Amino acid sequence: MNKNGTLFNSKKKPLPRLRPELDIIPVKRDGETYLYFHDALGYTTPDFAIERQIGPLLSMLDGQKSIEQLRPYLGEGVTPDQVLQYIQFLDKHRLLLTPHFQQHANRVEQEYESSDTHKSSSAGTSYPADPGELRTFLEEAFAKHEQTGTKNKNVKALYAPHIDPRVGLDSYVKAFSSLKELQPKRVIFLATSHYSGMYPDLYENKPFIVSHKDFEMPLDTIEADTEAIYELLAQPDELGVTDKDRAHRIEHSIELHLLFLSFLWDHNFSIVPILIRSFDQLLLMEDGHLGTQVENFSNYLRSKYGEDEETLFLISGDLSHIGKKFGDDKPAAEMFKAVRSFDKMFIKYARQGDTRALLNLMKDDLDPYRVCGFAPLYTFLSSSPAIKGEQLSYDLWDETERESAVSFGSILYRT
Repeated sequence: MNKNGTLFNSKKKPLPRLRPELDIIPVKRDGETYLYFHDALGYTTPDFAIERQIGPLLSMLDGQKSIEQLRPYLGEGVTPDQVLQYIQFLDKHRLLLTPHFQQHANRVEQEYESSDTHKSSSAGTSYPADPGELRTFLEEAFAKHEQTGTKNKNVKALYAPHIDPRVGLDSYVKAFSSLKELQPKRVIFLATSHYSGMYPDLYENKPFIVSHKDFEMPLDTIEADTEAIYELLAQPDELGVTDKDRAHRIEHSIELHLLFLSFLWDHNFSIVPILIRSFDQLLLMEDGHLGTQVENFSNYLRSKYGEDEETLFLISGDLSHIGKKFGDDKPAAEMFKAVRSFDKMFIKYARQGDTRALLNLMKDDLDPYRVCGFAPLYTFLSSSPAIKGEQLSYDLWDETERESAVSFGSILYRT
């Protein structure tokens, strides 16, 4: 019996579709194979999995056929009531596009937006959530991997990865060890937004997404610079800024930088957390509306913080994303030579602060390797036209089992 009135409850209406953003991964446990549902948006019941033999039922969830229409295809002894019961089971755990799922999703987003604190979404997965274990993990990392010299005079910004620390520790240590003696009052984050595309109506014409929340990390809670944030939000709409911050809820690109700052720094500092949407439109039309917003936003950063020695910029972005996981029709290994050549040029222009050459490189074939760090890096370089950088690291994570790869690196900028 359906005790929750919002669960799907019909044998005659088309069955609801499976949520398209779910990643279904076969896993083995005690000799049995299960289908594990990874939900990047965090709506589904955590660690949810079903028996592999239920897989064929999932293929029937196309939003067109009802249980009655599927009756001839049900296995022997399987009744429509049993199918409906299982559909409700999937709906209860929020795997289907139904009113029950939508109500839960809306409630989660509204609770996040009304909160004053962002709780880490990556702790316990990419790195230990326990403070003691995490401190040991990071101490061992900085002892094992090569550190960059601490000639920190006139440091203005760091472009660094947000790759999973478990595969990018060497690059992280080289990048963030260059900051360990700094004591800025304020850190402005210009970070890749991976999830704003999930909310197209909310972020239409709003490429810059700021949050007023304090960030709760395992080692410390870092306060937001509310004065700087509200001053930014008070600027004209032509800057393209919004504080509708649901895109921050499950985003890791800022958290992973704060992970290292909270370990290396003992002084008090505050943050201005800004996520930046994709600049695909800029690759098609430089002088369009987005181009104007980027110029206005960059001009604001330059006029307000360009000469401010107490402000550090952290730019969060990886480089190329290639292979079958990202939509290419061939394995990543077959693209390594071309990608490394592309990355070399990208880093060269980024070091030189050459926004024209960087944009032209990205426009060629319209970002063929899906460089997620382009938008935040281009924004920073547009705000600092005379700045030059020094490459600290470059690496590539070869995810062989999925025939995919991600490259990443870091650049230190000085005034």
